[in-house]
Amino acid sequence: VQLVESGGGLAQAGGSLRLSCVVSGVSIADYAIGWFRQAPGKEREGVSYISVMTGMTHYADSVKGRFTISGDSAKNTVSLQMNSLKPEDTAEYYCGADPSYFRMAEAGYKSLNIWGRGTSVTVSS
Repeated sequence: VQLVESGGGLAQAGGSLRLSCVVSGVSIADYAIGWFRQAPGKEREGVSYISVMTGMTHYADSVKGRFTISGDSAKNTVSLQMNSLKPEDTAEYYCGADPSYFRMAEAGYKSLNIWGRGTSVTVSS
């Protein structure tokens, strides 16, 4: 299983970025895919999760109304549209996979052992 993130970069506060996670080796229809982030000196945290099979999604309170997660089964890709970016969104963003959406939603990053290498997001004020 391989997850490859892209789309990170530098944005101004109030701007937008779109992250993509290309999944190979498994179908996103069979796995929950989540976006997580880790800022320097801070613990990794869950940002948003999706079950493409059921349509269930989850957002951290800090990103609700600003970020949107979506899945493209034809491309086996999960994207995270990030709008109204804030400096506190600055972090390394990772996608992770778990066969169980409920386990991901309940345990967050601690339950995962399938990860991409990350993409860096920097938001300037």
